[in-house]
Amino acid sequence: MGNVIFLISAYSPIDNLFCLLAPELPPDTPRIQLRLAGDKRKHNEGRVEVFYDGEWGTVCDDDFSIHSAQVVCRELGYLEAVSWFPSSKYGKGEGRIWFDNVQCTGKEKTLALCTSNGIGVSDCKHTEDVGVVCSDKRIPGFKFINTMSLNIQVEDVRIRAILSSYRKRIPVTEGYVEVKDGGKWKQICDVEWTKHNSRVICGMFGFPTERKYNARVYKMFARRRKPSYWDYSVNCTGNEAHVSSCKLGHAVAAKANSTCGGGTPVVVSCVPGRAFSPTPMTGFRKAFRQEQTLVRLRGGAIVGEGRVEVLKNGEWGTICDDNWSLLSATVVCRELGFGSAKEALSGGRLGQGMGPVHMNEIECSGFEKSITECFFNKESLGCSHEEDAAVRCNVPAMGFQERLRLSGGRNPNEGRVEVLVERNGSQAWGTVCSDGWGTIEAMVVCRQLDLGFASNAFQETWYWPGEVSADPVVMSGVRCSGTEMSLSQCLHHGPHLTCPKGGGRNAAGVSSAPDLVLNPQIVEQTTYMEDRPMFMLQCAYEENCLSTTSSETPASSHRRLLRFSSQIHNNGQSDFRPKAERHSWVWHDCHSHYHSMEVFTHYDLLSLNGTKVAEGHKASFCLEDTECEEGIEKRYECANFGEQGITVGCWDTYRHDIDCQWIDITDIKPGDYIFQVVINPNYEVPESDYSNNFMKCRCRYDGHRIWMYSCHNGEAMVHQALVERLFYIRHSVLLHCSTTLLELKDRFTHK
Repeated sequence: MGNVIFLISAYSPIDNLFCLLAPELPPDTPRIQLRLAGDKRKHNEGRVEVFYDGEWGTVCDDDFSIHSAQVVCRELGYLEAVSWFPSSKYGKGEGRIWFDNVQCTGKEKTLALCTSNGIGVSDCKHTEDVGVVCSDKRIPGFKFINTMSLNIQVEDVRIRAILSSYRKRIPVTEGYVEVKDGGKWKQICDVEWTKHNSRVICGMFGFPTERKYNARVYKMFARRRKPSYWDYSVNCTGNEAHVSSCKLGHAVAAKANSTCGGGTPVVVSCVPGRAFSPTPMTGFRKAFRQEQTLVRLRGGAIVGEGRVEVLKNGEWGTICDDNWSLLSATVVCRELGFGSAKEALSGGRLGQGMGPVHMNEIECSGFEKSITECFFNKESLGCSHEEDAAVRCNVPAMGFQERLRLSGGRNPNEGRVEVLVERNGSQAWGTVCSDGWGTIEAMVVCRQLDLGFASNAFQETWYWPGEVSADPVVMSGVRCSGTEMSLSQCLHHGPHLTCPKGGGRNAAGVSSAPDLVLNPQIVEQTTYMEDRPMFMLQCAYEENCLSTTSSETPASSHRRLLRFSSQIHNNGQSDFRPKAERHSWVWHDCHSHYHSMEVFTHYDLLSLNGTKVAEGHKASFCLEDTECEEGIEKRYECANFGEQGITVGCWDTYRHDIDCQWIDITDIKPGDYIFQVVINPNYEVPESDYSNNFMKCRCRYDGHRIWMYSCHNGEAMVHQALVERLFYIRHSVLLHCSTTLLELKDRFTHK
């Protein structure tokens, strides 16, 4: 057997700590080394590969279990196993299949101690290679023992600001690179350090790239304070998403642990994305605004995550998840001003998009400036929005979570909103005035705390008492646009507090939210014009679905109506339900049904400069599941005073022949117009994404015929009145945030 290194982790009942020990194994135990390889979508997952007798091989999935995965993950220094996958989920490996029919109890110190057919004895093929997913957390006190070049496994990594000017900055962008090994922080010798290594480290901490720094200052500092060096150097190619994917370089020959062959400790200086550029002391002050690119993220609960969408020929579309990898996801993240990717998600996990699928089978080198520069298959045959790719990116640590908390709730995800402020020369917690507090503000709180999506906000929280010392109001007049990363970035009164209600048990509460999206193709395909007699429009007149001039129209005359069908999908992660309880629904004799929302949609006709020239609205006479995706059952039906709503994965179709499903264009002159539909226009029901609640079409009317074309969901040409509602429409103030990783997509970027 060749000169092979090994990692053995064991649990010590004496000091209740995990530690890495020299192996105390039976002499005939094969000495092995493990790694996670293959088509990863997170750095802590992959195909299990074993190094033995000078050769890397794999493990067969026969008899493999979560107990075996536990042994693998702990041997690699992770706290525990999350799951495991058979049938070469991470791609087929090469070489020998070293273990087959592996059966572990979960307590073994190494996979080699588990029962198996014997090392190298297998009848499997590489289509049966097993893979595991390990937890993000590392074993405390884990120490790395190595005698050869392989992937790095350490307890933790950090950038420690050394110079006083950088200690005051948020985020920390420059300092020593330190690794935690054996429970101690150590510096890395810079003798073999390259800019590729710096690129990987910066990416891990949320920065898209690295830059040069003043080395002379750090050399002076190193002479004054003796560093404690790690035993190894690092060898990255530069396209890794995490340092654990880098190889170990040579062992460092340190003298008395204070020198590294004439070198000094490694320093990195990272370039933050424009949205995260630091300022001394005050840190991040402006609301997050996405870099203007051909790529955007939608559907993420927090900044830096979402479904990947690409702009092509003026139309936003999605990416199919075939071959979607951590490498490609990292290109997207860096392009948008974030760091490397934490995870490449597949299967529409952050919501399904609308429109075309623009890209498929993407292959990137990792150094592209844009995902559009990567090789990809333009054909997306067989791809549906169920396969939409998404990412979670590393973002800089801004310290936002330390300045906000929820207090008094029934669980950590709800409670009174309390803010940490400077008061009388010291830091103190206080509440937020509930005047004007609504779901948009609640969503910002949830984003700041990384708790998911806001579904409810409350203006009275007496039933969730927080700490008495935090009762005083410290923030009032809060108005958010929805793009902010912290509550302090929203408009507010500052030191001039005004809160007529006084005392502040105000918080914001949420659970996962729905997301309504209109199908633009249905509108375009079903549009037509009808001249309808006034005597047939009595119900519509009573519901204000006609222009104001209709009051002067005799019953024998007619109104000219622009009619169309609309199909409204719920692409979110919870059902869309009316805000009002059933007992408050209003019965309408004319239509013989209950209205559960005062206004559910706005239908508007605008001039090309955005001025409203005709309008028609439709109250929510019935919200139900007309059709659903395969495998999803309908839950809502209006008949017999049934429950109203739209189930996730279902859609409600409003046919063109339903009253109020129109715009009254009787008084409109021939010309070119913009047709606009807005769903949930008053934001009465919280959604994970309001920015996709409207649809626009180009419209041409010659006085006799009408054409509807270029219909699309999008963000351009939003009427200013809709934007203003973001500031004035509010519901409640108490926050109950969901930990779901699904859809809160970006709010309006217009203020």
